[in-house]
Amino acid sequence: MNILFTIAERRIQEAIANGELDNLPGAGKPLKELQDSLVPEELRMAYHILKNAGCIPPELELRKEIVTMSELISSLDNSQERTKKLRELNFRIMKLNMMRKRPIYLEELPEYETRLYEKTLLSRTK
Repeated sequence: MNILFTIAERRIQEAIANGELDNLPGAGKPLKELQDSLVPEELRMAYHILKNAGCIPPELELRKEIVTMSELISSLDNSQERTKKLRELNFRIMKLNMMRKRPIYLEELPEYETRLYEKTLLSRTK
């Protein structure tokens, strides 16, 4: 455990025991949500309306498809069907990378991380 976390936790517990945290302003009231703090002010209302309507950004929808497809691929035994689904998955990953303008992390898709390492190791030995 982190030593700073331990010290902070100990001091908080001491303050609670001494009553130093009683009667603080805003006690018993809900905290303000800071979810929209990273969204530009001119887009907050539109995002709020879309969120209430159950819509999600296209990037998240595509990410869900990638996760679902990778789970499906891991359960497939047929190599021909598996190859076809891997091509579809590669296309979706490429599309997501283009939408996000930054690469997807390989740690999120361990089967690709392993394959990439294997290919780089094989190319170095040749």
